[in-house]
Amino acid sequence: MLHMPKLVDPFAREVTYLRVSVTDRCDLRCFYCMSENMTFLPKKELLSLEELDRLCTTFIDMGVSKLRVTGGEPLVRRGIMTFFDDMSRHLASGALKELTLTTNATQLHKFAQPLKDAGVKRVNVSLDTLDEEKFAEITRWGRFRQVMEGIDAADKAGLSIKINAVALKGTNDDEVHKMVEWCGQRGFDVTFIEVMPMGDMGDADRRDQYWSLKDVREELATNWTLTDIPLNTGGPANYVRVEETGGRVGFITPLTHNFCESCNRVRLDCKGQLHMCLGQEDDADMRKVLRDNPDDNQPLRDAINKAIARKPKGHDFDYSRQQIQGEMRRHMSHTGG
Repeated sequence: MLHMPKLVDPFAREVTYLRVSVTDRCDLRCFYCMSENMTFLPKKELLSLEELDRLCTTFIDMGVSKLRVTGGEPLVRRGIMTFFDDMSRHLASGALKELTLTTNATQLHKFAQPLKDAGVKRVNVSLDTLDEEKFAEITRWGRFRQVMEGIDAADKAGLSIKINAVALKGTNDDEVHKMVEWCGQRGFDVTFIEVMPMGDMGDADRRDQYWSLKDVREELATNWTLTDIPLNTGGPANYVRVEETGGRVGFITPLTHNFCESCNRVRLDCKGQLHMCLGQEDDADMRKVLRDNPDDNQPLRDAINKAIARKPKGHDFDYSRQQIQGEMRRHMSHTGG
């Protein structure tokens, strides 16, 4: 059996998980993620599907075993199923253990079955509310019923579904019990996420939106019996089982409980910049290496190794001070969720 070389950072953490943004475009405009009038990147700045294949294949050859495709909204990328179909060969070989997707579900009614056929078993759906009017407020563009249709299509196709909900004070803080109940009834996991200081905030103050997941858990415990479970999905969430439903609830807490000590992932944005940490500005230009060396992958491998050697110990997100610390100017939609 072929033994894959390991990608190990300076803090002895093995990097086995790559999150790949395939586009900065999205068909929604969630206010915590994007500005309402976005200027998107020209096509020439994006990695082509062939370049994405080459780069992801190199990472897999170097020991990455989990690949998550993100955006923007990845399913609005023209020809995206070509990429999923190409990646399926690594599932077939056993080199890639998991191929997953984060989506807003607006396009899932068209893509759920093709994704399942390509070897995707699990999708994360970003959904912050079950209220149609509130959904239109959060996303600015609406399409709630289209999202529900997409979720139903994914469920029918046999895809495992996890709902990702950003905890937003004053927006969806009255819905956490309803979300847990609905997900329990549907057989979906749900993960609550603390809002992070990323992108152009405009007039918004993230401190006004920020709702500590410690408080979310305390609120849930007033209505549900929560039991900690040692579930590890390869991501940063801590999980509990809801005894009344049998469902699982995850908490991703970059602010109240820094999860960096076990970080096993890096992010590739849609321009080919490799981000070793979501909360740091340092990156490495993989696109230039790809395009400067079209027929030689060794410079690409060397560039990846050099980048992993710069992976920091952790990020600096902090809302506890008067001035927000660790704020990132790049949009989450650009980096990838």
